[in-house]
Amino acid sequence: MNRFFGFDLGDAESAIARLIKEEQNVPEMLTVVGEQSFITAYARLTNGELLVGEKACYADDVVKRKLRFKSRFLTDRGSAEDIKSFAAGVLGELYGSGDLIKNEECSFYIGCPAGWDKNTREHYREIFESAGYPPAKIISESRAAMVSACQSKHLQVGVDILSKPVLVVDIGSSTTDFAYIMGGKEVEMQTAGEVVLGGGLMDEILLEESVASAGLHKKKVQSVFNQSEPWRTYAEFAARRLKEKYYSDEEYWSKNNCQESIVLHYDRPVKLVLKMDAKTADKLVNKKIDKLGRKSWKEVFISSLEDVKRNITGSQPELIFLTGGVSKLPAIRDWCSSVFKDAVVISATDPEFSVARGLSYCGRIDEDLREFKKDIDELIASSAIEDVVSKHIPELYRDAVDTLVDPIVKEVAVPVFDRWRSGEIKKLADTDEILQTEVSKFLHSDETRELLAGPITSWLRPVIEELESLTVPICLKHRVPYTALSLKSYLNASDIDIKVDAKNIFAVEEMTFLIDSLVTAVVAILVATIDLIPFLAGPEGVIIGIMASIAVLFLGKDKMQETLLTADIPKTMRRLIPKGAFSSRTETISADIKESFYETLKEEKNDEISERMINEITAQIESTLSKMAEVVEIPLGQ
Repeated sequence: MNRFFGFDLGDAESAIARLIKEEQNVPEMLTVVGEQSFITAYARLTNGELLVGEKACYADDVVKRKLRFKSRFLTDRGSAEDIKSFAAGVLGELYGSGDLIKNEECSFYIGCPAGWDKNTREHYREIFESAGYPPAKIISESRAAMVSACQSKHLQVGVDILSKPVLVVDIGSSTTDFAYIMGGKEVEMQTAGEVVLGGGLMDEILLEESVASAGLHKKKVQSVFNQSEPWRTYAEFAARRLKEKYYSDEEYWSKNNCQESIVLHYDRPVKLVLKMDAKTADKLVNKKIDKLGRKSWKEVFISSLEDVKRNITGSQPELIFLTGGVSKLPAIRDWCSSVFKDAVVISATDPEFSVARGLSYCGRIDEDLREFKKDIDELIASSAIEDVVSKHIPELYRDAVDTLVDPIVKEVAVPVFDRWRSGEIKKLADTDEILQTEVSKFLHSDETRELLAGPITSWLRPVIEELESLTVPICLKHRVPYTALSLKSYLNASDIDIKVDAKNIFAVEEMTFLIDSLVTAVVAILVATIDLIPFLAGPEGVIIGIMASIAVLFLGKDKMQETLLTADIPKTMRRLIPKGAFSSRTETISADIKESFYETLKEEKNDEISERMINEITAQIESTLSKMAEVVEIPLGQ
């Protein structure tokens, strides 16, 4: 998919941008009914024709005419039908102009207030779907404005701001929308995302002041407004454009006349002069009005900023980004700075189009993400990760042997030897089976998991470095920071996500060599002890020594060792073996045991066990990469 439409459907005016991937770096603003910024209004004529935009405001033969319906979406069920009718009319205009071709592969990104929850956004999306739109996605208008600013390199405060907290203030015609964005991601605030405070209230005040100054035409103008909502709304739109014109260069207009004449064609034409000056500008923000509970626009705006500040649970914003027509009013910046004293305050250069452009940028970003995740899925589906893990498995075996042999001797073998020495275990041959059971328990214990945590972390480092040779090119291809898929970050965590259990490294059968080595160590101790017995004091020691010497003489030393394994050696003789003898003996042969263990694993390693371990580690790595890819966002600034 390479065509992305951004539809900023506002309560007063709307705009549509289109971005064609691979062909355009900046979205183009589309002309709808002759305007790039067109009035949000529709009219159904008696002949069934559907009109949108300015001509819908004063067309004749109208069966139904609606304006300013988006602001009622949360409170008036009928608003959904009005939005659908208007959206259908706009869709028809796009098809008619050729800007949109039926059945072409494209998607629409449609803006909504940041305060709308998921269910409301889904309901809103379904309206456009029912109107016949291509696949649509609903995006916060505040976030879209931020994306537009970042993509157009408008944020002249350093790209590092994209990793810091930002408050976007979108001042629309009917509401002021607040969005807290951290690291490019919108974060839900405890307070509502929007306040019923828009530039439309200023438009109404300007219009009232203009009517009050209309002289002889005052009553006639008031009569037209009382009888015709479309003409009143049309006049408010004219007032809005004049207001924005004044605020775009307040210093210039303080020395020059800023006015516009409009003609209202109702039963007979009547002219109304709209005028902006410093006195009127002061009234727009300081006049107390009933709609605001006898408060001024300024008072409610500052109060809303203070509410937002109290309800931000994260760091306070370092940047205040203003968008919307009223954002050009210099006083707005001053009010924001008075509440957020440490924040930099900037505003959009073209607020009437920034949301629409940002929405189409969001489409391209989403497509980049889809392609990025597709490449990650293909990597996971291949054998590349498994090959890397398999290559390093011998090192894992060696690290595990180095880590576990000594603890097994200390925590398992010594206690078993003590049980035999005390007579609890009758024959040395019986220790074979007992050691297998105890070793198996040890390998399944939390203690062993903790012992392996460090070695496994060390083992994973070269594995991950080799894996990054596979993930970094994918990140570079899609302009994603390569750290987004760096598993190294997981190695710094206290709880390693990729775990390997000792029970999966060794089958119990593979411990046979270790167990045999331990039993042999006990026999060797016994043989060595027999050599010392004749010199032990006491008649009992002498008798045992004589008997042992005769046995060695007749049986030979090798046969004697075999006999010792199956013999029920008297407790008295067992006690003659010092407690520390076995521990000392195992310390001296530890290196030999490990080396023999390495060779045994290399030659006799259970292929099924190795394959299962490779598969399990690979699956864990792949799962981790998938989760990391799911939360990746293409940076807003390119």
